[in-house]
Amino acid sequence: MTEFLHLPGPVGLSALAWGAIFAVALIAGLVKGMVGFAMPMIMISGLGSFVGPDWALAGLILPTLATNGWQALRQGPGAAWQVVKRFRVFLGVAFVMLMLSAQLVRVLPQQVILLMIGGPIVLFALTQLTGRALTLAQPPKRGVELAVASFAGFIGGFSGVWGPPTVAYLTALDTPKTEQVRVQGVIYGLGAVALLGAHFGSGVLRAETLPFSVVMVPVALAGMALGFRLQDRIDQATFRRATLVVLLVAGLNLLRRALLS
Repeated sequence: MTEFLHLPGPVGLSALAWGAIFAVALIAGLVKGMVGFAMPMIMISGLGSFVGPDWALAGLILPTLATNGWQALRQGPGAAWQVVKRFRVFLGVAFVMLMLSAQLVRVLPQQVILLMIGGPIVLFALTQLTGRALTLAQPPKRGVELAVASFAGFIGGFSGVWGPPTVAYLTALDTPKTEQVRVQGVIYGLGAVALLGAHFGSGVLRAETLPFSVVMVPVALAGMALGFRLQDRIDQATFRRATLVVLLVAGLNLLRRALLS
């Protein structure tokens, strides 16, 4: 094992710390149910306050897989399959990049990873929220699709966080609320399967860390059920603004961690 894989795990944590860990999973599920993303960002940030980065990454893998499966299939398998066909190029490119970059989790400094994710996301969210909306034609140009898919897959492989660039892309396409959440579920769900396999190979998900990921699943699903209720009650404009606010907060938090760690 590398030195990275010997960082602190949950053994010996107090009941208060475990309560905080479960609260992180619940909140991550609630936000994901409402806007369709941000679970990995919230979990890797929140769990990282109590356990080492490898445990935090392992802890989010199974909850991400379970919640994305529910999100993708909420309107039925037929609707999910239409998403797969429409975004097949995006999915294929992101999958390849995710598998290639998964091994970088052992070698890239955490500050570099966080800056690479947080900087572009803060810039995009601020631009959108201040009225300088970036819009893309439908269907988007192939070069744009390839670039976003490559970036999303690349950062997803070594951080478990591929949501922000994907959400920015879908927001720029002005994708309707229900469709955007379903698209995210399919894209992230397939990515979560790839992430699962990649980190069995990298050693992040192993006999010691797997149970930690398992116990996060029911809490995350409970939070997501609450989030779905909120999502069903908001209109498209509110959904878009909520999405951008979550993106901005997530991006700023990633930058904070990069600059203060």
